[in-house]
Amino acid sequence: MVEINTFIRGGVYLAKLNPSKYDEIGKLRPVVVLTSQKILDSKPPLIFICPLSSKSHEDFKYLHCAISARDKLKNNSFVLIEHSKSISYKRLHGTCLSVLTKNELEQIINNIVFLIDGLNS
Repeated sequence: MVEINTFIRGGVYLAKLNPSKYDEIGKLRPVVVLTSQKILDSKPPLIFICPLSSKSHEDFKYLHCAISARDKLKNNSFVLIEHSKSISYKRLHGTCLSVLTKNELEQIINNIVFLIDGLNS
């Protein structure tokens, strides 16, 4: 488990996403932390994340953001926008694997807005 004061917005951490229900993504996998740094600094019990996967489902390809392997993130990955959710910080394990760039974070946020607002954004 990670100490709550170590979280970085845009940081990639391993998270235990089990138990999953129905079509939710599960297992121990990398996630990107999207909660604002100001909120993270206040040590919230829940944080907003997007899971990463080495595979992109064709039906959601337009929503996924590609992230290249770097630092301790060993595989090229896709940020699965449609699986965004809040989780307890206690689900995070280990240290930060990598930190996304400002441009990558902006693309993720834009895709989340598109998921919520569609063509109106």
